[in-house]
Amino acid sequence: MRIGIVCPYSFDVPGGVQNHVMDLAEALLGLGHEVSVLAPADEDSALPPYVVSAGRAVPLPYNGSVARIAFGPVSTARVRRWITRGEFDVLHVHEPLTPSLSMLAVLCARGPVVATFHTAMTRSRVMSAAQGVLQIVLERITARIAVSALARKVQVEHMDGGAVEIPNGVAVAKFAGVPPLPGWPGECAPGTGGTLGFLGRFTEPRKGFPILRDAFVALAPHRPGLRLLVAGPGDADELYGRFPAGLRDRVTFLGLVSEADKARMLRSVHLYVAPNTGGESFGMILTEALAAGTTVVASDLDAFRRVLDGGRAGRLFPTGDAAALGAALSELLDDDGRRAGLTACGDQVVANFDWPVVARRVLEVYAAAIEATDGRVMDQEWAGLG
Repeated sequence: MRIGIVCPYSFDVPGGVQNHVMDLAEALLGLGHEVSVLAPADEDSALPPYVVSAGRAVPLPYNGSVARIAFGPVSTARVRRWITRGEFDVLHVHEPLTPSLSMLAVLCARGPVVATFHTAMTRSRVMSAAQGVLQIVLERITARIAVSALARKVQVEHMDGGAVEIPNGVAVAKFAGVPPLPGWPGECAPGTGGTLGFLGRFTEPRKGFPILRDAFVALAPHRPGLRLLVAGPGDADELYGRFPAGLRDRVTFLGLVSEADKARMLRSVHLYVAPNTGGESFGMILTEALAAGTTVVASDLDAFRRVLDGGRAGRLFPTGDAAALGAALSELLDDDGRRAGLTACGDQVVANFDWPVVARRVLEVYAAAIEATDGRVMDQEWAGLG
């Protein structure tokens, strides 16, 4: 099958959608399909051989953040040229309601279009201003995929249509078996040691880092070997300033890490802690920790509960309760058997998120979209774009 995949966000800046697109493309290539990915990127960027640059992206405030996107006549011409040359059996666009390449690709498409929706956003000022165009975009999509139950709910309740729920995949092979960082994870003798891990923006309230900090501060005096490994954006001095002076030497901050070092970081802890307080539609980091063979302790959020199979594949604690988190951490650090049991269940659960498995489910949606269009070519009322 000849597959064209469109990413709306720049490949010059790491992000969840970009990683999803690359992993899906590589999984489809591994299954024997021809794949081309179109994405914004500087012309001199080092890109995988299957990625075609649509030119430099520009920053745009969008959905509470800043998205680096590409739009306008030049981008439209490049999208149309890529589609014409690709002669794709199916076009797979990601976040088509974002004003970028995916939206343009839907409007230029002449065959079956599959769209993946990653977020659970229902409206924005940009979306409201372009409601007419968005309706045309939605009408031109043959089949929809949502990466979470919440994203699917938005499709049903706000976008006049359903979607097949297919979760984010995880490249299990990239996380399993990689060596830990030098000197980690260290001892985990009952009542004394253990290493905890956190990855994310520690200053962002919904990531719940203060809950983990409070649990760590309460446990540390009773566990002289307890350590905390933190990775993600932020200022080191600001992080260390959140801890009592006597405990700062037991906290290590890695800063931003590469995908390879993220895998090593997850292999370097006895327990990965996700103390998030809300706003999560899936829980990608949980699947990555499970793939690394690390025991997970997570807030009892609906999205996390789904990933962890109701607590069978990881320990859940009441959201926002630092004392309950501390008790869960102490219990697991002192019980090698319990950790091993959770890890074994995690191995079974994460196998369903492995990219080859997820990619085959995506291929089923492609086949349904192709069958639904029955080889028909869409009209070209948007041929004047660009």
